[in-house]
Amino acid sequence: MTSDANTTGGTRGVGLPGSNDTEPGSVHVLLGPGRTRVVMTGEIDAELGPELLEAAAEAEDAGQPVEVDAQHVSFMDSTGVAFLAKLASRSREPLVLIRPPDVVRFLVDVTSINQLVKIVETDPGFDTSLPDGPPDLAG
Repeated sequence: MTSDANTTGGTRGVGLPGSNDTEPGSVHVLLGPGRTRVVMTGEIDAELGPELLEAAAEAEDAGQPVEVDAQHVSFMDSTGVAFLAKLASRSREPLVLIRPPDVVRFLVDVTSINQLVKIVETDPGFDTSLPDGPPDLAG
């Protein structure tokens, strides 16, 4: 992937308990001037596996600190846990996990990934501007 904001997503969802709505999972990678943000939403499960592998490779290739915005995750299975573990174990700095819901917190704690991540309750915001400003089109 070559753009600054890439989107990949799955198509299956079971929905929250008591709900007939489905919430398919998705993962987005945003490349900023000083860090990379991965945004996960919906159900993070095996169906999203290929997209998670692609997102992990892109985040790793960027060579920057990585943060994961997980606040809109409604479900996560071992595929999502493996994704977080991969990001955390390959990062030179602690992986930042932004506002994870209870389901994600539980999995991070029970799998001891919490030793590799920093959980923050406030979104620090994300700068998507180019590091040196807009390109000079005059040549």
